[in-house]
Amino acid sequence: MPAIHVCPLSRLSETMEASSASHLISLTSGSATMATPDAIAADHHLSICMSDIVAPLEGHVLPDVEHVDALLGFVRDWPREHPLVIHCYAGISRSTAAALVAVCALNRNQDAVEAAKALRLASPSATPNIRFIEVADARLGYEGRLVAATHAIGRGCDAFEGEPFVLPLHDA
Repeated sequence: MPAIHVCPLSRLSETMEASSASHLISLTSGSATMATPDAIAADHHLSICMSDIVAPLEGHVLPDVEHVDALLGFVRDWPREHPLVIHCYAGISRSTAAALVAVCALNRNQDAVEAAKALRLASPSATPNIRFIEVADARLGYEGRLVAATHAIGRGCDAFEGEPFVLPLHDA
């Protein structure tokens, strides 16, 4: 069964090794770039540069349509023969938002509430970036249901960084 593994940058190497992932999504800030790990083919690595913000802020990159569309295209092209790893710096906000969106994109019958509950169960600290969720909700045609489901699980517990976790994909 295919799965999405989520982790902070500090746990990327161990997560890649433990998961035997074939694809990687890096969510970075500013001008930070993420080198493609040796175990991943360059075209199997998507790097999205966007800040972890929810409103415009000078000097930062607001998550927007081009970021969501890049993620959607990448996950839809992922063959799901091996796991996908998604990471950001802390593994709490950008990566959990991307994972939630990926689950919903890959299973068009996915109930937003159930997907958000599965995220919360897998990661007590998950606090998905709501701006990324809002854009994805519109792009996926969820008509506000994904945003509402994300608000319903609330802010995750306080943490310096998230623990690595796995979201299995059902019927993907």
